Amino acid sequence: MVKPRQSSFRRILVTRILLLFVPVLLLGEVVALNKARSSLLKTARQNLTESAVLKGEKIANSLATLKTSVLVASQTAVLRSGSPEEMQEFLNQLARKLPNYVECLQLTNLQDGNITASSCGDQAIAEPNLVFAGEDGINIKTILPSKAGTTGQKATENQLQFVISAPVYNQNGQLIYALSIQSSLYKQTSIQPGSLTGSTLVVAEDGTILAHPLADRVGTNIQEDVEPNALQQIIKKAIAGQANSINLSFQPGQELVAGYSVIANPISEEPQKWIVLAITSVDNALFGLEEIKLILIVLTVGLICASLVASLYLAPYLATPVEELRDYVLNIHSHHAAQTVPQNFKIREFNQLAQAIDQMFERLKAWSEELELAWKEAKSANQIKSQFLATTSHELRNPLNIIINCVRLVRDDMCDNREEELEFLKRADDTAIHLLNIINDLLDISKIEAGKLSVVTVPMDLRQALLEVINLQSLNVQQKGLQLKAMLGTEPIPVKADAAKLRQVLINIIGNATKFTDEGSITIATTLHTENGKSQATVSITDTGLGIEPAQQNKLFRPFVRVDAGTTRKFDGTGLGLAISRNLIELMGGSITLESPGLYQGTTVKITLPILESSDNSNSNDKDHPDVTIVTANPEKNTEVDSTTHDGENFPGSSEDEYQLPLVKNISKS
Repeated sequence: MVKPRQSSFRRILVTRILLLFVPVLLLGEVVALNKARSSLLKTARQNLTESAVLKGEKIANSLATLKTSVLVASQTAVLRSGSPEEMQEFLNQLARKLPNYVECLQLTNLQDGNITASSCGDQAIAEPNLVFAGEDGINIKTILPSKAGTTGQKATENQLQFVISAPVYNQNGQLIYALSIQSSLYKQTSIQPGSLTGSTLVVAEDGTILAHPLADRVGTNIQEDVEPNALQQIIKKAIAGQANSINLSFQPGQELVAGYSVIANPISEEPQKWIVLAITSVDNALFGLEEIKLILIVLTVGLICASLVASLYLAPYLATPVEELRDYVLNIHSHHAAQTVPQNFKIREFNQLAQAIDQMFERLKAWSEELELAWKEAKSANQIKSQFLATTSHELRNPLNIIINCVRLVRDDMCDNREEELEFLKRADDTAIHLLNIINDLLDISKIEAGKLSVVTVPMDLRQALLEVINLQSLNVQQKGLQLKAMLGTEPIPVKADAAKLRQVLINIIGNATKFTDEGSITIATTLHTENGKSQATVSITDTGLGIEPAQQNKLFRPFVRVDAGTTRKFDGTGLGLAISRNLIELMGGSITLESPGLYQGTTVKITLPILESSDNSNSNDKDHPDVTIVTANPEKNTEVDSTTHDGENFPGSSEDEYQLPLVKNISKS
């Protein structure tokens, strides 16, 4: 199988930054260009619509001004009764005062059709048979391109040409003259790049084009245009009172933007409309887009270069800590490498990572040491268990041999008399009881390990249980010539425990004290005290016997573990008594501890049990509702020795009684 190609952290860092940054930057540029184009077109449409409104107002105002000027001039006394020279002078002065879009002033004699005075030569600008109608008596005639050029102006420049004529009456009120003004309201000029005023397009309601950016279209109908439907839609919307913008095209491949408005027809009394449009090309509307595009291109190139430089700068800045940590981790197995984990990076997260790696290796080191220690302990425990099995087999074989020998002596009738037979039988019976105790210990410890050992706790008197056990152990104490001191007080000590199991523990502890004490005394005392707000009773069994070294004391409560065999070789037993006792006491809710100053300095074992409260004690006396609790051992529970001890006072009213051996069977004295 081919191993996939791997890339370094530096290369990935540089390429991923560029692959992520460049497309986003280019996408942002495209979005920015589209947004700028939309904004420029929107602004152009708004400006063209406003320009169309202003153009329409300008046309209407200019025509109104010319009509007023002609009407006022026609009523002057010079034209009504002056000489031809005076009339000519008047027209010359009037031509200088009128706007520059006025091309010609003429005074025509209506009787003979001759020109009486003119500011633009002898070519007539008005028709000979003029009809003056309307409220103001003004005659307005539109000059289309076929009739333009009478004044020498180029038809391609001057558009929206009108001839406005007003009647002139003499002193007697007779119509003798017609005063005419020829004017071009719009002169086609080139549009400056970026200008949004636009070229003028004027269309009459009947579709006649009065002004157009293309001079050859003036005088034609919109039906002859490239997009007649678009212009018809504009006429309909404008007549309906809308002022808006639209896209047009006068030539194939040419895209235009136009804003339009509507004005009343200034040359007709009929309710007709003129539609005024301000038109410019899309390229002109987007004149600033090229500059924006150039700026974005320069900015994009600059940002790509900056991102490349930043990537090349950041790659070692970010990759160096990773590489150092990698080298440290890869070489950590070299025992000769004593260097510490790299620190003091300029990035807080890498310092935290280095610290975490250091802590991880410290934990691994600690776990390794713990595993090594556990392995050694397991190895030692295996040896101890083997030693325990050898010792236990010896402890089991010896009693069996004694029992077999005693029984065979009796069976083979090798005894001299009946008393000797009874003596051998008694020895076999005692040995069998001893063997039974060993087997019971083995069964108890196996139950503890299996989690099947249980106790049934009931209210009982601890003091009475101690008295019974002391009576049972009195014979052993008497045989060894030891002094027994009991300080049990005079009042009952109510506790909740398993009576049989508690007696087993007390027999075991007092039996150990007796077994390991050759001379001196054994003291049994009870004290009451309070711990964490709970009343407790503590039984202390103190002997003056062999004692235990402090280093060996923490092993005594472990199963299959005995202290140094050199000091205990002469004593029988499996070494399970304390382990069983501790588990039983803990199942009853108490604790057991062992203290010894050292070898040959005696030992003190303390058993602590909780005292029943008065309410609990009263409930326990109810025969209909006995207070019984069953507790099962937990095999996972720690069986290490608890070094906590409690120093309490003697029970109030207690007295110390020394039992000198031989001791009576029933101790009634407290």
